Amino acid sequence: MKKLAFLAALLVANVQAATLSVGDGIELLVVDGKEVNQSLWSRTTEVDLPAGKHQVVLRYDRELKNGSRNSIYTTRPYLFEMVMPEQDVRIELPALVAYSQAQAYFQKGPEWTMTQADGSQKILPFVEMKGDGIAAFSDMEKLVGEYNRQHGITFEQGYAVDLEQAVVEVNQDGKVEISGDALAQLKLWYSKAKPEEKAAFKAWMAKQP
Repeated sequence: MKKLAFLAALLVANVQAATLSVGDGIELLVVDGKEVNQSLWSRTTEVDLPAGKHQVVLRYDRELKNGSRNSIYTTRPYLFEMVMPEQDVRIELPALVAYSQAQAYFQKGPEWTMTQADGSQKILPFVEMKGDGIAAFSDMEKLVGEYNRQHGITFEQGYAVDLEQAVVEVNQDGKVEISGDALAQLKLWYSKAKPEEKAAFKAWMAKQP
């Protein structure tokens, strides 16, 4: 079993790290915007994370019985915004044996369960990642980066920060208002910018006194 330690996140002072692991057939793809290193022969099945909000992308990928033979059943990636407690957790799915069983389960809508070390459980909300064809998921870090750009999500000191929630509010009349300090607003719009827009902004910043 491989174990990936996010050393940068662990440098945050006075933060206790715990282990996030996944059940059989579940593949860790991206954690906090960074692709998880895999090998052809061994998957990374757990990561160490500090307590706090994190973004995790998983998929189900397993060989299952399909009539008289076995076939690989692979889902689209699922993105989770989760709060890591100060104890070990494990994300699991019900045991799936047959290909048709897995098809029916995921078509109905899967329940990804997070079980904590103390035995408590929670069903995790998720976003099913979209893409055209298998090639759309060949660069998961890029795909997740584009999702985060569109939704104003960034990472600070190893934690996922939803900048839209931080600086965009809806008042009692239902109108959207921009709030927060200037720095938070700059981070929001910078996170949404395309690479060429970021380059233009950096060039402009370099000319400022």
